[in-house]
Amino acid sequence: MAWDFETEPEFQKELDWIEQFVREEVEPLEHVLGSQYDVHNPRNQKLVRPLQAEVRKRKLWACHLGPELGGPGYGQLKLALMNEILGRARFASVVFGTQAPDTGNAEILAHYGTPEQKKQFLEPLLNNEIVSCFSMTEPHAGADPKMFKCRAELKGDFWVINGEKWFSSNARFSSFLIVMVVTDPEAPPHQKMSMFLVPTDTPGVKIVRNVGLGTEHEETGEHAYIRYEDVRVPRENLLGQRGQGFEVAQTRLGGGRIHHAMRTVGQVRKAFDMMCERVLSRETQGESLANKQMVQEQIADSWIEMEQFRLLVLRTAWRIDKYKDYRKVLKDIAAIKALMPKVYHDVVYRALRLHGALGLSNEMPFSAQMVESFMTSLADGPTEVHKVTVARRVLREYKGTDGLFPSGHLVSRREQAIAKYGKLLELEVGNL
Repeated sequence: MAWDFETEPEFQKELDWIEQFVREEVEPLEHVLGSQYDVHNPRNQKLVRPLQAEVRKRKLWACHLGPELGGPGYGQLKLALMNEILGRARFASVVFGTQAPDTGNAEILAHYGTPEQKKQFLEPLLNNEIVSCFSMTEPHAGADPKMFKCRAELKGDFWVINGEKWFSSNARFSSFLIVMVVTDPEAPPHQKMSMFLVPTDTPGVKIVRNVGLGTEHEETGEHAYIRYEDVRVPRENLLGQRGQGFEVAQTRLGGGRIHHAMRTVGQVRKAFDMMCERVLSRETQGESLANKQMVQEQIADSWIEMEQFRLLVLRTAWRIDKYKDYRKVLKDIAAIKALMPKVYHDVVYRALRLHGALGLSNEMPFSAQMVESFMTSLADGPTEVHKVTVARRVLREYKGTDGLFPSGHLVSRREQAIAKYGKLLELEVGNL
């Protein structure tokens, strides 16, 4: 019977090295550098490139990639355990070559790009010489891509794109965008859209503004509001078939959500560690915070929620490896996506509160983590959409009843039991 909660010793050695390396070498970067996506910044190159070289030497670079793309082909379970550690530090994913949205965009290019596109864009992307952007959502459409209006029309040998996109993360640093637009407005809803490769410097690509999160200033925001005005791209920049946009998008979402969830586990554990340290370090009303029962309740609730979420994510990763088919694990993926924001928010909220005014200040990371928890409830589809997915797939496993009473009706069950065992009981009584 195969049922195990242990990591094989050889891979655990790698995880131990990653944990120490991230803590000692990578975590300090976020205090001296700006954006991890600003790959052409000389300061980034000076500090990040040597660390990337160490990761490559250890054969831990871009572990999400298969051997055909130069990676080790790690399964999702190993990647999940790695991303739990990488999630603690903002620069860790870049140092290890696993940063979003580049990972998902690389998968799209690997599946659908031409040899020339792979040479020009995929190879430098995998080497972190450039970064990319996934430009999908629109200002008016919210969580419903079927409402998209951004259009692409085929004119001769060029597609011409017009429309607006919202929250296109990292566009300001990107060398290319992967854009999802309407190409067949009269087609069925899931066949209306197509995916395109658009170099960011293409005439007509205009960043209206870079939107920040929470109290971030516009100048430092990384989520672009983009306007596409008569943007012309060659016919071959269509990724996949015309009308295949939804299918192409799914290429990048399944594994990405697992990685995001485990990186969130890393952030949750970071907040939890600080919370435990705090309550053991401070006194009030004549005793340690750690001795207060209400504080102990918060510690217990946080640990339980964190561990439940972690195990659900790891089981989902294991199921992906087992079935090699994301469609069989859609319920699990939706479940972790739905649960993630609540666990993140609740643990960080408790950590913030137990740090008092210091926790609320910008001298601690909790305010930023709280905003991040809200974003996790919206990015890649809002929590409500994922809960609907879970419910629908759970209900497929059940059947209703045509009877007047439900199958668990005790009187009916008793009558069924008597009908099944009544004669045997009568014989037993008769033999006494």
